[in-house]
Amino acid sequence: MSLSEVNIELFHWINDIGIHYPAINPVSIFFAEYTLYFLILATLIYWFTRTEKNRMMVIQGGVAFILAEGMAKIAGQFHFHYQPFHVLEGVNKLIDKEINNSFPSDHTILFVSMCVSFWLVRRNAWWLVFASCVAISRILVGVHYPVDIVVGALFGIVSAYLAYVFVPRISFVKRLLVTYEKVEKRVLPVKGKSTD
Repeated sequence: MSLSEVNIELFHWINDIGIHYPAINPVSIFFAEYTLYFLILATLIYWFTRTEKNRMMVIQGGVAFILAEGMAKIAGQFHFHYQPFHVLEGVNKLIDKEINNSFPSDHTILFVSMCVSFWLVRRNAWWLVFASCVAISRILVGVHYPVDIVVGALFGIVSAYLAYVFVPRISFVKRLLVTYEKVEKRVLPVKGKSTD
């Protein structure tokens, strides 16, 4: 069996879960479509707690996402396939999606790069569980193959680690953050600021 056949078989095995157990479909749709709002809210909360640790973590997540997306754009030049719902029969398609190159998964890249960045700093394993649920949901709703998810996750993990190691050492980033915080204090003054 070729790798392509394994990818398709594994897709059907995961995607068919929603056919056999339709009660999970609303959960799959929620994770695939609406958790982006939770990630945005969590990022804003971390940022506006005004701690240096949280703000650097958010910056690292943003840099990780940009790096991972860059890797994805390059990878997309070398490999192309349409979404499984467009190509395969009997797909449990639960959400609308534009037909284009589904390799690798942008959703997975975003959630893994951000959530792994948060985990590296906070060591809260729920971020890893959250990212995994979103990634798997993209297969359950029929818009990505397992290879899209695995490669997207790999790009996100590598980028998050690189950002975690190198971004705090870049003096420009520190200066930019200090400048931003000076402006912020004038616009939104606070009595005190934690450093944790």
